[in-house]
Amino acid sequence: MPIVINNLNISLDQGYDELKAKAAKKLKISSRYIKDFKILKESIDARKKNDIKFNYSVKIVCENEKKIVSKLKNRDIKIEEQGLKDKLICGTKKMETRPIIVGIGPAGMFAGLLLAENGYKPLVIERGEKIEERTLTVNKFWNTGELNLESNVQFGEGGAGAFSDGKLTTRIKDKKCHFILDTFVKYGAPEEIIYSGKPHIGTDNLKIVVKNIRNRILELGGEILFKSKLEDLIIAHKKLRAVVINGSEISCDNLILAIGHSSRDTYKMLYERDVFMEPKAFAIGVRVEHSQYMIDINQYGKFAGHPKLKASDYRLVYKSKEGRGVYSFCMCPGGEVVAAASEEGRLVTNGMSYYNRASNNANSAIVATVGEKDFPGSSPLKGIEFQRHYENLAYNIGGGNYIAPVQLIRDFLKDKVTYKLGDVKSTYKPGYEFRDLNLCLPEKVTSSLKEGFNNFERKIKGFSEGDGIMIGVETRTSAPVKIVRNTNLESISVKGLYPCGEGAGFAGGIVSAAVDGLKVAENIIKTYSSLDK
Repeated sequence: MPIVINNLNISLDQGYDELKAKAAKKLKISSRYIKDFKILKESIDARKKNDIKFNYSVKIVCENEKKIVSKLKNRDIKIEEQGLKDKLICGTKKMETRPIIVGIGPAGMFAGLLLAENGYKPLVIERGEKIEERTLTVNKFWNTGELNLESNVQFGEGGAGAFSDGKLTTRIKDKKCHFILDTFVKYGAPEEIIYSGKPHIGTDNLKIVVKNIRNRILELGGEILFKSKLEDLIIAHKKLRAVVINGSEISCDNLILAIGHSSRDTYKMLYERDVFMEPKAFAIGVRVEHSQYMIDINQYGKFAGHPKLKASDYRLVYKSKEGRGVYSFCMCPGGEVVAAASEEGRLVTNGMSYYNRASNNANSAIVATVGEKDFPGSSPLKGIEFQRHYENLAYNIGGGNYIAPVQLIRDFLKDKVTYKLGDVKSTYKPGYEFRDLNLCLPEKVTSSLKEGFNNFERKIKGFSEGDGIMIGVETRTSAPVKIVRNTNLESISVKGLYPCGEGAGFAGGIVSAAVDGLKVAENIIKTYSSLDK
């Protein structure tokens, strides 16, 4: 049984040969006795700026493994745990109609892939375009301000994550996470995401993976319809009977609803069909840009720019006097800020980066939490109206055509309008105007952000008092509603409806959404026999 060794360190000037030698030394054996050597995890230890190291966990195959481990009695050395693989057994209930999946973001994509691999031939419905066409549409919007309401940064193949940093980090502890990463590599992602402590593939590689998974679903008998919108549900006696797609009714007993967090018209339709949902807390704020080199200096000291060190990231957290969480979100090293609107007359920002993270700027959302008490009204959709209000303000204050309001952080802290940028130039397209961002957000949020910025300056020198830029506004941090479901992962109000992923309120990123998609697909597989039988 393989041996796992944790906490192996090598310096920036050492290579993998030294890592293998150190592993052998820790096991007190000669490296020539190592039959197989594999890196399980790689991370950077930058706690000591004058002595930055890479930290590794590795797996080794050699002889007398159990004897070696028992003799050493070292907490960093153990026999690899052999987890039992759950065998997915198809159910016996006859499936009258093939399963339908709405949305081909991470949740819908992995649900569709698993169903297709097990013979269920899913029909996948996506309101936006396939990734090749969608990329052209989005680029046109960024360059001209011409918005396609059905295919944009939020809607289309790959979901909102297709125009993001492609981060694959997650806080959930689920063995399916490993399957997700393995699948990404199988379909075109760099192999390093398997062991990287902060895996990311970039929007450029993610588009390749998305296309390859789509083709695999089709090869296995699935069907994918683009530019096809879910318009209505046909429900009888609290059970799903059919869906209406582009005006056509299609019989359906099992619908996986993986709509993403911005399908506001779909939320409205579900509410009108008495699908039970409730408002959910989220966070709003701004997108900030800094010099990537400034962030690197703060994180890596004299080693900033070292060829083995990639663009550095950060994670900032603060609790305001009022008790609101203020934190960085979706941090994109070496990236750019992009327009992410999906409705006319409403402005939204997001961050994006490519695999090489080569931009001169680092960007991140800096947001403050808001909850049900902050949203006027009593409807479960009141969080959506809250988002819309401030997106509309930002659009109007920017002057229209998705021109963003921009302000230096240091001016925001002094309630001064900016008249000139410093060394950091904004990457946001279609363009920006200098405006007071206090006017784009509720006072309870701006006051919390100001507290947070003052705190963050103490953690990263130059973060708030340097040339950092604020771009308004960031409102789509997570879904503003939760579509409540039971232990079978079905809606508590409509049998056969499976709310899924980030849009249903059960995920918060690419990997967690994909995991949720797998869980829902597994439940359907365990209940019904495949169409091949």
